[in-house]
Amino acid sequence: MARAIEAAGWGWRHSDRRRFALRHLDLTVEEGERVLLLGASGAGKSTLLKALAGVLRAPEAGDEEGDLLVGGHPAGDLPGYAGLVFQDPSSAIVMGRLGDDVAFGMENRAVPLERIWPRVLEVLELVGLRYPLDHRTDRLSGGEQQRLAIAGLLALSPRLWLLDEPTANLDPEGAAMVRETIAEVVGRSNAAMLLVEHRVTGLAELVDRVVVLEPAGGVLADGPPEEIFGRLGPRLRAEGVWVPGPRPARLAPPRAPGRAVVAAERLSVVDGVDLAAHEGQVLAVTGSNGSGKTTLALALASLLAPTSGEVRFLGGAGQPASGPAAPRSAATLRPGARPPCPAAPYPTWPARELVRHVGTVFQQPEQQFVTSSVAAELAVGPRRCGMPEPEVARRTAELLERLALTHLADANPFTLSGGEQRRLSVATALATDPELLVLDEPTFGQDARGWDELAALLAAQRDAGRAIVTVTHDGELVAALADREAKLEGGRIAAACAPGAPAEAAPVP
Repeated sequence: MARAIEAAGWGWRHSDRRRFALRHLDLTVEEGERVLLLGASGAGKSTLLKALAGVLRAPEAGDEEGDLLVGGHPAGDLPGYAGLVFQDPSSAIVMGRLGDDVAFGMENRAVPLERIWPRVLEVLELVGLRYPLDHRTDRLSGGEQQRLAIAGLLALSPRLWLLDEPTANLDPEGAAMVRETIAEVVGRSNAAMLLVEHRVTGLAELVDRVVVLEPAGGVLADGPPEEIFGRLGPRLRAEGVWVPGPRPARLAPPRAPGRAVVAAERLSVVDGVDLAAHEGQVLAVTGSNGSGKTTLALALASLLAPTSGEVRFLGGAGQPASGPAAPRSAATLRPGARPPCPAAPYPTWPARELVRHVGTVFQQPEQQFVTSSVAAELAVGPRRCGMPEPEVARRTAELLERLALTHLADANPFTLSGGEQRRLSVATALATDPELLVLDEPTFGQDARGWDELAALLAAQRDAGRAIVTVTHDGELVAALADREAKLEGGRIAAACAPGAPAEAAPVP
């Protein structure tokens, strides 16, 4: 019986990079084995999964060395053997209706029609997507898109499952459901599984083996979960790899609200929401997938106009948010004087004014990239604001260093790993030193070191008087940083309370 995966001296270099994304890889995975693949951000985990799925092809997409076999054949040469759930689930959606998207793969495999639709209904139920079959896929939240991608893979029953952070955008209940479904289906079919996840708590029972990639190339560690996490836990944590253990500590006590910077009243984009974000505070917006979190964030950032109600920007009256005027640093972002806000209503601001006052991080970072290099991406906002070129260069260099992107300054943003793309998107939001930050899943795809840096950077923003709204399923981020938590249920705010308080807690203004 052929092995599910055989890699011998394998490596890959993207066509626009000098360095190899992954090199000197020797790895075997037997049929039926379930492997958790770990490594610091940028170690090549997503690259390996894409290569195994046959998505990467040399020489068009890059340079390859060594051998990579899947089911005993060169990767990509055995149709239907491997199935991949991408880190960005929207990239796998090809049809406009929910049922059609799940059926698409089976139709391409010439599955008889009488078997397709019962299977579609079965897998949608398994992943908890209980919408009508004609529900539009462009109306799914990011987490629901991930469930849809997993449903499409379930329908095809591959022999090798390749899962790139399949639960990262899911609420806790959805993540638990997906993990249980994957464990049941993979175990029942005796398929092999290669799973990439940064947060490893609760995953040990799903896998037989843990493989840790070395950023410099090759395998750093390989063995049973209890051995890897027990014997090598401290070393892995020092390398930036998440290991089971205590949650990150609170970065500072919750802060009292300052002046309101943005206020939403009776917003119809969700369901009659009234909410305000205050200077010097972090407001965490939490809730289940599909509850309206991203919609609310886009409205607060003036990127989605409500059909009724309003969003009012209350900051930027020509005075600093707090503290004396001072030269500002892109990394520490000390507050300083800024031009007054335009008199026009918030949703009608021109782009040059919006980017000066509001920094936004989209749920899918690649949706906000507009240039062909990381450094150029960071310079877009400051140049749009009319900053002098020496200041643009200083801010760009400072943010590149702070978020460990300096070595990628000339790389195309679309070739970065998911974690690197997320750090870049956060950096672009900070580059203009805005008064309001609206961040959708800012810690997605981060290794432990990247998470620590992003959390510290956001804490510095808050301490400098910035108002921060973060949409997140990251309970550690809420516990470490949030001053208030707005819990959404069914498009309504169930509670606005102290972080971690029960939904029936008294509202916090």
